[in-house]
Amino acid sequence: MTQPPSFPGRPLTPTAGAPGPEMRVVRLRSHARRLTWSALVFIATATAVGYFTGNPPAPFASWWRDWMLWAGAAAVVLLLVIVPYLRWLSHTYTITTRRVIEQSGLFGRQRTELAHARGYTISEKRGPLQRLWGAGTLVLSNGVEAPLRLRNVPSVRLVHETLADQVEISQILAHRDAPLGAARDTASLDHG
Repeated sequence: MTQPPSFPGRPLTPTAGAPGPEMRVVRLRSHARRLTWSALVFIATATAVGYFTGNPPAPFASWWRDWMLWAGAAAVVLLLVIVPYLRWLSHTYTITTRRVIEQSGLFGRQRTELAHARGYTISEKRGPLQRLWGAGTLVLSNGVEAPLRLRNVPSVRLVHETLADQVEISQILAHRDAPLGAARDTASLDHG
């Protein structure tokens, strides 16, 4: 069974028994508002360095003090701006047509996957600031493995609906592709 041609751009449903290709639905990161403090530190550091370079306070009037100022500013920017940005950049959530993948780590990668076909519950948690920005935390739990937490996801309602749709589609396709004998066995168990 395929979808009617009136839906351009949508992938066709694979025929029964044929595995469909895994396609990426969305790749996202946590909301970027967590980088606000890093941006403020960067602006304050740039302002201080710009003001005090060549214009140090009276006891620090030597030329080599400018180099110390620049080195201190570089250390502050590295620790409080660049490292948080790289941590944010390296943590991604990917939703495909078959699974949800969480990847994190700058040097050593950590990867957690949860298949849609196994089914899972989706719970949504939103604090006051998250509601203000349209973000939230989704907890995906299948009851067997540790829950997968998608923290501070932007457009959390849309992501929640997308995950629910993917679970439903995967369940339908898994049921459709189940061997006919297995369907008969479950039907006889129900009646017997």
